[in-house]
Amino acid sequence: MSDPQNPVAEPAYKDRTFRSPAGIAGGVLLLALGAWLGIDAVVRGEGRTPWLALAGLLLAVPLVVAFTVRPVVYANDDRLRVRNPFRTITLPWGSIATLRSGYSNEVLTNDGTKYQLWAIPVSLRGRKKAARRQSQAAASGDPTAGGRPFLDPKAPPARATGDQAMDELRELSEARASAESAQGEPAVRWSYEVIAPCAVGAVLLVVLLAVA
Repeated sequence: MSDPQNPVAEPAYKDRTFRSPAGIAGGVLLLALGAWLGIDAVVRGEGRTPWLALAGLLLAVPLVVAFTVRPVVYANDDRLRVRNPFRTITLPWGSIATLRSGYSNEVLTNDGTKYQLWAIPVSLRGRKKAARRQSQAAASGDPTAGGRPFLDPKAPPARATGDQAMDELRELSEARASAESAQGEPAVRWSYEVIAPCAVGAVLLVVLLAVA
């Protein structure tokens, strides 16, 4: 329970975490492949090849990490924290106008600013599979089909993983938008720990290619 005398009281519940397992798996595979090829070029390469490989790794590794492993969405009773490839956005629930899904999942603030949720990708294939299961359940008249739990036929039909995550965030936003502890302005922090090595790698790569 929060201490009323503490102005920076911790949320009552721990953060819920949303991220893309497929994105992480793909990123790990790309990093492993890049490390294998890069290290091979550094060890066995001749002339400027090792330097080109190092510059390429310095540019590519942070980019792969930024777009695959880094993205995550944290949510608790007070705010939504979105860690995208190059920015981290902290949004108190009171500052959020809506969370919407189309070809991407996005959060829209009260002032009209839009932020994409990289950690919760839209799967059109997953939506089609969920819709197909629901249609098959309706056609067969089986209340336990269509992705419903076997012991709970009153449960709603299954939805794509990304849509389920967005449903949870919408429910939390609606429930906490008027809470006193969930008020405030959005805060954006650039991820210089990702941007800086990418910039250095890009400059080094351009210089090496220019003096070829």
